[in-house]
Amino acid sequence: MTEAGDRPPARPSASLWRTMRTIAWALFGVRNADRHRQDQESLRPLQVLGMGLLALVLLVLLLMALVNWLV
Repeated sequence: MTEAGDRPPARPSASLWRTMRTIAWALFGVRNADRHRQDQESLRPLQVLGMGLLALVLLVLLLMALVNWLV
């Protein structure tokens, strides 16, 4: 049996806004090293994966709409 003191402390979960901001900067290709370390501590992989896929889908739809508008 493990005691409560044996468990590692729970990581704080990042907010939805912070996750979106992180994904946006990553898609843009600009990251601050200090922010990157902070994000590694607070973001969970499923948050990044889900928001990243959503952002890519929105980017593709936006580009398709832009091309249809221009043509």
